[in-house]
Amino acid sequence: MSRLTPIVQNMINMSAQQSPANMQAAVDREKIYSWILELCNPDTRENALLELSKKREVVPDLAPMLWHSFGTIAALLQEITNIYVAMIPPTLTAHQSNRVCNALALMQCVASHPETRSAFLQAHVPLFLYPFLHTVSKTRPFEYLRLTSLGVIGALVKTDEQEVITFLLTTEIIPLCLRIMENGSELSKTVATFILQKILLDDSGLCYICQTYDRFSHVAMILGKMVLSLAKDPSARLLKHVVRCYLRLSDNPRAREALRQCLPDQLRDATFTACLQEDNSTKHWLAQLIKNLEAQPPPASPAQQNM
Repeated sequence: MSRLTPIVQNMINMSAQQSPANMQAAVDREKIYSWILELCNPDTRENALLELSKKREVVPDLAPMLWHSFGTIAALLQEITNIYVAMIPPTLTAHQSNRVCNALALMQCVASHPETRSAFLQAHVPLFLYPFLHTVSKTRPFEYLRLTSLGVIGALVKTDEQEVITFLLTTEIIPLCLRIMENGSELSKTVATFILQKILLDDSGLCYICQTYDRFSHVAMILGKMVLSLAKDPSARLLKHVVRCYLRLSDNPRAREALRQCLPDQLRDATFTACLQEDNSTKHWLAQLIKNLEAQPPPASPAQQNM
């Protein structure tokens, strides 16, 4: 008995009507359907995860197929939750990490697709990934796990949709990203900073972070530490996101006033000239940041002076 929903079954029927020139593609799609079915069987799931994760970039409608097929998302969540026991104490093996990261890759596929992203958020699926972002072990299996989990969140924020930011602001994603920005590998730091940047670029995200001094100061402190670290070990890719975060913070009047006092000197002098030699966009953002901070605020009105 088929375990596919009518939506997916219709996709099968459509593929069966293709011309002989597309028969090979039809055969490949039949493999996709077969692997999706195999996800629900614990005995065949590991190979299906591997094969589907390889195909996620070349099958445009893989996300709806995964989301609408019976039991598939539950199977992926089972793969994720099964690993929780390997986090405390940290006993995660490379094999376990690779397997769950294949499941996370399929989650990223669902998070990226416009037809499934909203339902993905409404089901609060990203929350199942947060325990992975809490981990601090620097071994390769854990680093791979954190990076792949960040990739799912990164896929969400890349869409620049208000719904995504609204959801994330109700969760602990900002402190989790800040922790990784402070202690993670360069690649994890880069993705975490990108996520923070995307949150800041949304008006509600900027307002949230600048709403209280504690929130702003925590973000500013971590960004400052990153600048000091980058001065010793430069990374143009990471610096780009750090500068963009600072520039966006300078759009908020109270944050701009605070940044006049706490912006690291390394961003004001020639420390990163060589690092940014071929990065015109970051050089432009940095110049705009300095310009914003040098501009004098307008004089307070009599009403404001009496506040």
